[in-house]
Amino acid sequence: MSNRINWKATIFLILGTIFILFPIYLTVIIAFKTPQEMSGNILALPESWGFGNFIEAIEVTNFFNALGNSVFVTVLTVIIVILTHSLVAYAIARNMHKKFYKFLYFYFISAMFIPFPIIMLPLVLQTSSWGMDNLVGLGILNGVMHLAFNVFIYVGYVKTLPVELEEAAIIDGANTFQVFWKIIFPMMKPMHATVAILTALAAWNDFMLPLVILSDSSMYTLPLVQYAFQGQFSTDYNLAFASYLLAMLPMVVLYIFVQKWIIGGVMRGSLK
Repeated sequence: MSNRINWKATIFLILGTIFILFPIYLTVIIAFKTPQEMSGNILALPESWGFGNFIEAIEVTNFFNALGNSVFVTVLTVIIVILTHSLVAYAIARNMHKKFYKFLYFYFISAMFIPFPIIMLPLVLQTSSWGMDNLVGLGILNGVMHLAFNVFIYVGYVKTLPVELEEAAIIDGANTFQVFWKIIFPMMKPMHATVAILTALAAWNDFMLPLVILSDSSMYTLPLVQYAFQGQFSTDYNLAFASYLLAMLPMVVLYIFVQKWIIGGVMRGSLK
């Protein structure tokens, strides 16, 4: 009985795999096709596998400038998130028995249920008046936007850490900040990895926030420069899909190597 195949689950997994892989297959073959080949069978393989579309997409989008902008924003966001969100979560987790910190925790968590379009216009006005409509301001705003979810999983993880280590350090003369930076922060490395990966993926692929914040085209990130292929009446799908592959390739490679930390970290962060 233990060796019998669960056909319902197997069929469901096969269908799910097809639904996931089909758009990727379509993206790859269109990226390598010429505009003339698009008039034929769209599912057919390209007649020749050249990189002309990719080279032209790099030139049209000023790809390497946009790549540098995306890398800068992503790295800045991850640094801000790791240094600040872990500190906020530690303060909340160790004082959850106090009403103020419990209120603060649920206040942060409630932000996950607020749709971005509701705060979009006030955010644009505020960032413009403060001079934050640039890459540095975008990195700071990304850190704020990810605060709710990161605090949620950080707090869950901090609760699993033994309090006795902190008490021993305090007895030895350490203050609160020394306890956090020298004991708790290093012990949070598994969760740091998870938060860093999830934040990097979100910041790299973010479209709406850079769209409403950045006004200078020289500061555009990779998701924004895809607009270059969309005209008023038509879209150059061959170049657009080639550019999409170039933009998502770094994060796909990153995710393949670090997905085990994402799954494991979220599971650890959900513990009470």
